[in-house]
Amino acid sequence: MIKDIVVALSPGGARDVAADYATSVAVKFDAHLTGVAFAYEPVLPGTVMGSIPAGLLEASREESRKAARAAAERFEKAQGAAASVETRIVDATLVGAADLFGRIARRFDLSVVGQNQPHQGSGQDLLIESALFQSGRPVIVVPYIQKTGLSLERVLVCWDGSRTAARAIGDAMPLLAGATTVEIVIIATERARSDEITGAALARHLARHGLHVDVKRIVASDTDVANTILSYAADASADFIVMGGYGHSRLREWVLGGATRGILQSMTVPALMSH
Repeated sequence: MIKDIVVALSPGGARDVAADYATSVAVKFDAHLTGVAFAYEPVLPGTVMGSIPAGLLEASREESRKAARAAAERFEKAQGAAASVETRIVDATLVGAADLFGRIARRFDLSVVGQNQPHQGSGQDLLIESALFQSGRPVIVVPYIQKTGLSLERVLVCWDGSRTAARAIGDAMPLLAGATTVEIVIIATERARSDEITGAALARHLARHGLHVDVKRIVASDTDVANTILSYAADASADFIVMGGYGHSRLREWVLGGATRGILQSMTVPALMSH
């Protein structure tokens, strides 16, 4: 059940696609929605820290706080349809904000973050990775080109038999229950293991939850999984994707798996990911 949602608000821009999409999810589930806006500390190279006047640093901080306040105000004004809303403005460094958002998301059923836009900094990517790998909760990533709210007419469930994929499906069940059609998509890059849960077995499981399920098996190379998923999503007119989010930790940094990284870079459809 989804009753408590947190969204990372995006400062700047005419509209916040993640906030708009999170609002539509909150309305669908009659859920409480919390918007978090980060006021980022100035990012300074270590070689110039002592040479920048304190007044200039404070002016930069105030500009960031102003952008965060504007994002929070825009969010609050747009929430007429949502049942219950609150906002938080948090001062943090770029890396600190990501770590904090991951910890904040642990106290919610679901987090929502917008996709990083081209030529932007790495802030959104860090927020997505932290929500995915540090929260223990599912995250919906919203494409920066998204124009509509939540739609569940045709949902693609990416299945490879892994624990991560199973976790994503379990986390997505409240959403899948409202879907008109659910299609299990299997991207075949190698021969299936004998102990793997097949698409047909998963379809029977989901059908027992009252879902109308189809199965689609597509052959692709190891390096083309993300493009294959997105291409099929476009061909099938899918409006939502459910998939596992893959990665491993290296010296406190998360290294994304190829398919996960490819989806986050080129996505055109909102995706629920779980790790």
